[in-house]
Formats: sequence, structure tokens, C-alpha cells
Amino acid sequence: MVLSPLALFLALGAAATALAEPLRFVDCGSVDGSIQEVNVSPCPTQPCLLHKGTSYSINVTFASKIESQGSKARVYGEMLQVDIPFPIPEPDGCKSGIQCPIHKGHSYSYLNKLPVKSEYPSIKLIVKWELVDDQGKMLFCWKIPVQITS
Repeated sequence: MVLSPLALFLALGAAATALAEPLRFVDCGSVDGSIQEVNVSPCPTQPCLLHKGTSYSINVTFASKIESQGSKARVYGEMLQVDIPFPIPEPDGCKSGIQCPIHKGHSYSYLNKLPVKSEYPSIKLIVKWELVDDQGKMLFCWKIPVQITS
């Protein structure tokens, strides 16, 4: 079967749209900000299948309710209601798409990477991603279910 150029274009467009769909997430305590959208790419379905040795793009659009000179991300793998710290390459929010200082009432796009190391176990867990302001208060906190796989 040979696909016409139009059919191929439509199929590729549908695939790209599926990869960019906003995720259903749980807000786990955004106090100083409000989350508008969370995207993990590629993650066309939930739970997100995170393949070992791959890096995933994180994009969070949020509005700030406060003024802050900076921000810092903290990421955890939550298993049996225990938060296990998960290292990310750049925890500084001001180096992750946010122009600092952060102003009350402004919207921001936080961009980062989630590397999944080959040595991680194959397991189902919850990813918990926090961004705190310069006073340690929560700008945003969200959770999504994931499955780490080979």
C-alpha cells in the first residue's frame, strides 16, 4: 500500500499533535502560582512510558501570584507515598525558560529536561515536580503517573 503525500502529511500531523497534548496532572500544592498547562514530550498517553536512556522535554505554563527574584526546581519519584529525590540537569528556574525576576500576575513557560538513566529500574511510579520561589514557597507542584521501561 502506498500512501499519498496528503495522507502521509495528515498522519504525521496527527502524530505530532498527539505528542503535544497537555497532560492530565494532579496539582499537589501550587500556592504562589497557578498551573495552566503541563506538557511532557513525547508522552502521547498516560501513564507516560519513559524509556531508559532517553530524555523528555518538560514544559509548564503557569501564572505567578507573587514577586520573586528566583526559583528552584525539585523533582521526585514517589513510591509508596515516599518522595525519592530525582536529579535534573538544571534546577535553576531562571535558566529554564523563566525570565527573572518573577512578577506577580505574569505567565511563564518553564522548560526543562527529564533524563531517564539506563540504570534506573523498570517500575511504575509518580513523578512529582515542584518549583519554589526565593522564599521556598511553592510556585507550582504537579504529579503524573509514569512507567519506566527498557
